[in-house]
Amino acid sequence: MEPQEIIKRYAAGVRDFAGIKLSEVNLSQVNLSGINLSGADLSIANLSGTNLSAANLSHAKLNVAKLNSAHLSGANLNGADLNVANLIRADLSGAQLMQAALIRAELMRAELSGANLAQGNLNGANLREAKLRQANLVSANISEADMRGTSLVAANLEQANLRETNLSDADLTGANLRNAELRQADLSHAKLIGADLSGANLRWADLSDANLKGADLSGAKLSGANLRGADLSHANLIDASLVYADLTQCNLIGVDWTGSDISGATLTGAKLYAVSRFGLKTEGITCEWVDLSPNGDRTQIFRFTPEASENFFHQTLPTVEIIIDSGIDQDSHLALALAYHQIAHRYPDLIQPPSIDVGPRRTKLIFRMTSEAKLFSTSYVAILPFKDAAVTQENLVHLVQMIESEDIRNVLNQAMEKVKEIKTSPTFSRIVQRGKFFQAPTQTILTNSGNRTLDVHHHPNFGKRLVNLTAGIGLPPSSLIGGPSLNLPPVSIVVNFIKGLSSVASDATKIQ
Repeated sequence: MEPQEIIKRYAAGVRDFAGIKLSEVNLSQVNLSGINLSGADLSIANLSGTNLSAANLSHAKLNVAKLNSAHLSGANLNGADLNVANLIRADLSGAQLMQAALIRAELMRAELSGANLAQGNLNGANLREAKLRQANLVSANISEADMRGTSLVAANLEQANLRETNLSDADLTGANLRNAELRQADLSHAKLIGADLSGANLRWADLSDANLKGADLSGAKLSGANLRGADLSHANLIDASLVYADLTQCNLIGVDWTGSDISGATLTGAKLYAVSRFGLKTEGITCEWVDLSPNGDRTQIFRFTPEASENFFHQTLPTVEIIIDSGIDQDSHLALALAYHQIAHRYPDLIQPPSIDVGPRRTKLIFRMTSEAKLFSTSYVAILPFKDAAVTQENLVHLVQMIESEDIRNVLNQAMEKVKEIKTSPTFSRIVQRGKFFQAPTQTILTNSGNRTLDVHHHPNFGKRLVNLTAGIGLPPSSLIGGPSLNLPPVSIVVNFIKGLSSVASDATKIQ
């Protein structure tokens, strides 16, 4: 069919040209909006500047076609063959391109915002400076593509293949890259503010000078990645793998990287203000100095010896364990939750909800924290609902008096003032006095970041079940039952525990 015939029929109201062969046809600058060309062969056709908005081109053959500056907004191109097609500056906003083939297609500066490219094949395509805002690229193959300066704001790239893709200077703010394949991708200077990269594979990727503020990289694989000068402030790096990653002068202010593996990583010059140094795997790291200033302005530089740098980071999270010599039923569980809710209401920054390990005869409450300065104060408050509170708290006060740390003493003093306030609450008193669970013997154990433990209090009846052991010896049963008493651990154990408390002052030399 000749081009003139198509135009004539189109002008007469015909819209269905499905399946026709139009290879090498010249329809440039023609208005064909809404036309049905599904399954048509338009290989090598010249459609430059053609208006094909809302056209049906599903499964059409458009490989090597000229579609530069064409209007294809809202067009149906699902399953279309657009390999090596010229789509430079084409308008494909809102177009349907599911499973479309765009291998090595020229899409430079094309408008693809809101387009559906799910499972599309864009291997080796040129998308430089294209606009793909809020585009759907789920499971798309965009490997080895040129996406320099491309806008992918709020785009969905979940499980997409971006291996060896050049995304330097691209804007991926708020994009979904969950479980995406980004091995050896170039993301230097890219914007990834608030992006979801959880579970993404970024091994050997270049993220130098990238902006990853507030990004979710939990469980991400970043082994060997280049993060020099990257901004990861307030990012989520929980359980991420950063083995042999280069984090030189990286901004990690406020980052959460609990459970991360930074073995062999380089952290020289990293900004680490308000960053927990616990719960990390740190074998073989390289770190000559870090910046602990609040604004990352190098006003608080700390230099290390090779040994001190590894001591600065710790694998063990400081914990408080309260072991109750009793199982827990539904009513006791509710009472426990209500008691800690009352405590948290009055001192929200001090105590976090515990993890609970329930057994038939014992219940373990585990409080994890990111600051060893809170170990003693947390245990002081956490034991409050239990009958053993008074003796445990007295032991804690005596132990803190042995520690030459103003920070620990100040935090404990604050906790003591809050405890006085909490104890005056009629609601709190009513909750703890009614529950049998709170009357059971307890054991309180502190664990520091050096994995050293300190048994703060161990009730003498803990683990014992009352049996008649006194029959025939003339002694009352009560004579074999101990009571709470002040019983501090041996001095040598306390000294070893104190030595294990992490301290910037002992691990590093401050340089003004």
